[in-house]
Amino acid sequence: MSIVIETQNLRRCYGTGVTLVAAVNGISVSIEQGEFTAIIGPSGSGKSTLLNLIGGLDQPDEGRVLLQGQDIAAMTGNAISDFRRDHIGFIFQAYNLIPVLSAHENIEYIMLLQGVPKLNRQARVLEMLGLVGLKGLGHRRPAELSGGQQQRVAVARAMASKPDIILADEPTANLDSKTGAELLDLMRKLNAEQGLTFLFSTHDQMIMARAQRLVHIKDGIIEQDESR
Repeated sequence: MSIVIETQNLRRCYGTGVTLVAAVNGISVSIEQGEFTAIIGPSGSGKSTLLNLIGGLDQPDEGRVLLQGQDIAAMTGNAISDFRRDHIGFIFQAYNLIPVLSAHENIEYIMLLQGVPKLNRQARVLEMLGLVGLKGLGHRRPAELSGGQQQRVAVARAMASKPDIILADEPTANLDSKTGAELLDLMRKLNAEQGLTFLFSTHDQMIMARAQRLVHIKDGIIEQDESR
């Protein structure tokens, strides 16, 4: 399998002087195509910081993040925004949908920014709505959907642009256990059938139980990296 994304000696610190904390302290890890992997660890371990660095939402103090042979960590401004748009899908615990747009429009939005022709966008949105079990609900705005349905829209949005990797930061945190389990089973199915690469940051046992690989982080370093 080919490597989708790789970090090399990543380091990210917060604070100064005696309050300086290395949230990520020299982490090197690679994610291969088709993985369903979870970065796990206690609160404050650095897992969300690592995910943000991998996704280009934060920049490291040292180290590299390589995707498609390009160093995300060295990009700034429009270059990193455009690269994220075209290569990385995001799923956040707070859904982060645009409230004034319908589910259909939320899913379509990234493709609109990419300049995908209208007919192609429409077909892709309908395909995504079907895949996440929301066929016929594309006209509803986020406020008209349940939390689980909103997160399904977020999954569809993350997939719509056909990214190299989907990063999910605590995607089940705001869902009840039944809805969370259904969403995770959906993502696992998409991983298996569509070959999508998922990387989670989580302390949710349900995600850990479904992950094929667990990367244990504590105090900003990898303690254990186990494949199952």
